[in-house]
Amino acid sequence: MTTAPQSDDQPEPQPQPLWQPGPDRIAGAQITRFHTWAARHHGAPPPTPGDPAASYADLHRWSVDDLTAFWRATAEWFDVRFTTPYDTVLADRTMPGARWFPGATLNYAEHALRAAEDPARADTPALLYVDETHEPTPVTWADLRAQVAALAAALRRLGVRPGDRVSGYVPNIPQAVVAFLASAAVGAVWTSCAPDFGARSVLDRFQQIEPVVLFTVDGYRYGGKEHDRRDTVAELRAELPTLRAVVHIPLLGTAAPEGALNWSDLTTGSTEPPVYEQLPFDHPLWVLYSSGTTGLPKALVQSQGGILLEHLKQTGLHCDLGPDDRFFWYTSTGWMMWNFLVAGLLVGSTIVLYDGSPGHPDIAAQWRVAETTRATVFGTSAAYVMACRKAGIHPARDLDLSAVTCVATTGSPLPPDGFRWLHDAFAESGADLWTASVSGGTDVCSCFAGAVPTLPVHIGELQAPCLGTDLQAWDPQGRPVTEEVGELVVTRPMPSMPIRFWNDPDGSRYHDSYFDMYPGVWRHGDWITVTSRGSVIIHGRSDSTLNRQGVRMGSADIYEAVERLPEIRESLVIGLELPDGGYWMPLFVHLAPGATLDDALRDRIKRTIREQLSPRHVPDDIIEAPGVPHTLTGKRIEVPVKRLLQGTPLDKAVNPGSVDNLELLRFYEKVARDRAK
Repeated sequence: MTTAPQSDDQPEPQPQPLWQPGPDRIAGAQITRFHTWAARHHGAPPPTPGDPAASYADLHRWSVDDLTAFWRATAEWFDVRFTTPYDTVLADRTMPGARWFPGATLNYAEHALRAAEDPARADTPALLYVDETHEPTPVTWADLRAQVAALAAALRRLGVRPGDRVSGYVPNIPQAVVAFLASAAVGAVWTSCAPDFGARSVLDRFQQIEPVVLFTVDGYRYGGKEHDRRDTVAELRAELPTLRAVVHIPLLGTAAPEGALNWSDLTTGSTEPPVYEQLPFDHPLWVLYSSGTTGLPKALVQSQGGILLEHLKQTGLHCDLGPDDRFFWYTSTGWMMWNFLVAGLLVGSTIVLYDGSPGHPDIAAQWRVAETTRATVFGTSAAYVMACRKAGIHPARDLDLSAVTCVATTGSPLPPDGFRWLHDAFAESGADLWTASVSGGTDVCSCFAGAVPTLPVHIGELQAPCLGTDLQAWDPQGRPVTEEVGELVVTRPMPSMPIRFWNDPDGSRYHDSYFDMYPGVWRHGDWITVTSRGSVIIHGRSDSTLNRQGVRMGSADIYEAVERLPEIRESLVIGLELPDGGYWMPLFVHLAPGATLDDALRDRIKRTIREQLSPRHVPDDIIEAPGVPHTLTGKRIEVPVKRLLQGTPLDKAVNPGSVDNLELLRFYEKVARDRAK
């Protein structure tokens, strides 16, 4: 039997999805109900029966074409409590500077604690706290609200007023959530760093915003060891002259230092409900920070109302979270995903806080947290998934993960092998697992593209751009492209975009960070491909672009290919423009224990890249490195290494306080010196 050749104008066959949601999951998803309701009440196009892909595409197009109708519908669907009404939804759509819901007042913490008002929910867990003993400790909704009420009253007695900054040097523990919500309740601006940050890294952040209160721990436990941080706390107190109070949380059991207040004295004894300051929609909620690898971290200010609406949309519609869910994400308080995790409270979910190493006592640690807490949505990093794959573990076979319905990943692109491994690891136990790779940024504390519970999952792809996010791939001339690599841009405003940077009075630093390349359009700094099906592929950072012979390539594609090899623990690729017009692209590899970078392994690396990507992707040199440097939130550092290789001195190429291991950078500095000889 022969097959007739396809004509040139016939579309190429579409790849088969790795996973598709069943009819019951689609029908039961909150986004399905929202779509039907929005069509009835707010002018959204009606769903297409039997075609969830077309339905989502229509809903998304409406959500970005009519931002006013979409965000009004979102506020109504989630019953946002505006204590004073808004004049209009979007008074000014200019970026930067969009003005959302002028006239409206509200409070984020009030929405986060609404479930405590329901007598049927009051004694159920709002938080499940897990340390390295892996024994969950619950905090009920009633207890959480009582602690927030007491602490908010204490902050007011300390003179904290709306707009004052409150800082936390705390791990991912219930006290961190209480301190944040109490700060939000009084209208203070929250900011936090994890206690594994050194004093210089913390001061680079906190000194910018001049906090009046500092919550601290005496130390933390990680990897089976106790880490005393009292000396660091003393240094922070000495270098933050604006502090009016320091609150001591005795995580390791030590007494409060002289002049500090005891946590327990401020959070017990209150029987009154919290008093929520009613604040303008654009009142600051928190300050988050960029990685700060090449200078002081950017201090990003996001608003109470903007974050509230964006996180209701993300948790309720995209993650499909609700009161019956238990929401886990492996994170620290120094990463935006902690703020995103807390947002599970907005839709009444129980959030799972894990304070410990991702790999202690073994690589299955995070899966064990999911087992003991009965987590339904399990969030982790792509790096953790790939480490589990390399270790050859079988989490769903060896542990009871029957409650997990979704595994979500972020931090870096999830390689195709990660998609396959997750699917197969759960399929062997008969589970119907939704794998959601998501991508966004600290800059918006949200996702640009990722999880959609009604759409299929294709290997290596994010399911779709998120609602209300006009995500496009643009070429250098500012033209949208499909099925081609382009710059990730957002052409219309999102409520959670920063209202400003701290200490940026004329807005120039904010403008130059996102709006310099395409005026009036947010350029994020990632290479992406938008497929003809509407899915999204992330290729890595565009500000560390690999560009050979005029062809742009993503570093993430090379990492995905190389790190499949069992001998490679991690890799780093850099593209370097040379003064003579040439181009040098070295690949640095951190080897697995026992591996040797001999000619045979070099040949295998090159052959793997050539076969899986293209000859153009093959590096000029493969160099063994003692390790790959990361930011404090775990992202590979590419731009500072590129600067080192170009001959920039270490103290000018990178902010030392932003790197997890400064000594590693001295290796790359030496490579540059040796090449210059």
